[in-house]
Amino acid sequence: MSDIKLKFQMYKRLQQRIPQIYAEAKKVSEELKIPAELKGAFGLTGAISGCPSPLRDDIEKFMAQESKKVVPLSVYVDQIRDIIKSYYGDEYDAAPVNTCEAGLWVTYDCLFTPPMQGRGDNYRARYIVPLERHTHHHGGYGRPFPPKYKDIFADRGCTAGELGFYGKRQNNLDVVFVPLAGADYSVHGINYHPVPLLKNVKADESILNIHYFAQLHKTMLTGFASLGYDTPGYGYGEKDADGAPKLQKGIAQIAKEFNVPYVIDNAWGLPIIGTDIRKVGADIMIYSMDKASGSSTSGLIIGKEDVLVPIRRALGYHGNRYGTTSSYGKAAYVTNDPGKEGLTGQLAALRVLMENPEIITKPIDELFEIVVDEFSKIDSRIRPYFKFYKSYNSGAVEVNYEDSWAEGKLGIPIFTIEDMYSGSNLFQDGMSQMGIIPTIGYDANIFISPGLGTTDNKGQLIHERARMVIRGLVRLVEIVCNHAGIFD
Repeated sequence: MSDIKLKFQMYKRLQQRIPQIYAEAKKVSEELKIPAELKGAFGLTGAISGCPSPLRDDIEKFMAQESKKVVPLSVYVDQIRDIIKSYYGDEYDAAPVNTCEAGLWVTYDCLFTPPMQGRGDNYRARYIVPLERHTHHHGGYGRPFPPKYKDIFADRGCTAGELGFYGKRQNNLDVVFVPLAGADYSVHGINYHPVPLLKNVKADESILNIHYFAQLHKTMLTGFASLGYDTPGYGYGEKDADGAPKLQKGIAQIAKEFNVPYVIDNAWGLPIIGTDIRKVGADIMIYSMDKASGSSTSGLIIGKEDVLVPIRRALGYHGNRYGTTSSYGKAAYVTNDPGKEGLTGQLAALRVLMENPEIITKPIDELFEIVVDEFSKIDSRIRPYFKFYKSYNSGAVEVNYEDSWAEGKLGIPIFTIEDMYSGSNLFQDGMSQMGIIPTIGYDANIFISPGLGTTDNKGQLIHERARMVIRGLVRLVEIVCNHAGIFD
C-alpha cells in the first residue's frame, strides 16, 4: 500500500472507487452464471427480519391446518408454555409476542423502568449493557451514560431523532455502557465511526469491569442486558466447561448479587438447541422466532416464572379476572399481540426444535464445510486472516477477520453499522450488485446462515446455490481489498 499510509485514506479511496467496485461486482454475477430468476431471490442469510426465509413445508402446513379451526388463542399460548416448561423446567415460563423488539420493550418496561403510580416524583433508573455489537437494540431503551456515548446511535436507522432510535428511550431510564476488556473500539468505515472488535474479549476482566460499574451505579441500578450469542466475533468465545459463555454467566452472577434482573437479547438465536438460559443463569431470554427457527414473524420471551408474571400480565396472558390460570386478553401491551399466525408458526417451529433438531442443525453443518472450503480459495495474501466458527445458537457460520489489523498494520476493510444504514457498506451493497441478498457484514465479522433460497422446502441445504453465494462473497472481498490497496 505504497500511496496509502493511514486508515482514513484507505476508506476515502474506497469511497471514490465505489462505481468501479460495483461494476466489477456485477461482472462476478456473470462469471458465477447466476440464473436471472435467482437474482434478488437468494442470499447469504434467511435470518434477517427485513427478508426472512420462506416458510418450510412443515411450518406452512401446520399454520394452514390451524387456520381452519376454531381455537381460543390462549390454547396456543399454553401449548408454547408446555414446550418451554417441558424442556427448561417448571420454574420457567414463556410469553409469545409479535417481534423480538416488542419483547425487549415490554420486558424493560416491566422490569427496569421506575413505577409511574403513587405519590411523589419518579426516580431515575439505570441498566448496564456491555459495549458490544448491535447495542442499538438492547441498549437503545435508555439515555446513554456516560455522556460521551450520548450520540452513539445518531447515524443509525432510517430516521433520526425522536422518531428514530432516540424515540425508544423509556420513562426515566438510563443505560450505562461498559467497555469490554480486550476489545478494540477503533474507528473504521467509509461512514467513519468506532466499531466493536470483540474476538479477543477477556471474559474474567470484563466481568470485573462490569461489577465495578454496577457498584458505582448501585443506587439507581435496576438491571443488566446483553446479547445471547455464543461466537468469538460477538465477544462470547470463552466458555465454561458446560459450554456457557463465561461473560454471560458472569453478568448473571453480578445481577443476582445486586438483586436485579439480567435480560438477554438472543434475537438471532434458537431456543432449546441454542444458548441455555439455565446454564447462563439469566432471568429472561428473548428470541426473534422468524430468524433462525424459521417460524412466521413473531418473538418469544422465556424466563424464570417470577419475573415472567408482570410481563405476562402486561401482555394480557396472566389469567382472567375470575381466576383462571391463563387468558388472551387486553392489557398495557396488547400492541405486541402475535396473533394466530404468529402463534401457530412459532408453535410448529418449537415442536421441530424439540423433536427433530437435525432439520436445523444438518444444514448448518453442511454450510460450515462449504464456507471453509470456498474461503480456502481466496487470495493467498489475505487467506490466513479469516477465522470460522459454527453456531447452533444462531444457526449460522461466523467469518471473522479482525486479525488482519494486528500489530497496527492496515488490513482488510472494516465497515461500520453506520455504513450499512448509509449505503456505504461495500461488503453488503456489493453483494446486492451481484443479485445476491447480503447478510450482516460489519465490524470485521460476517454472519452467514441457510434459508434464503439456499434451502429446499424441507429446510435442507441446496449445495450448488449455497456455494454460489459464498463464491460471490469471496470474490467481492478480493475486489474490495484490491481497490483498498491491500495487494499493492
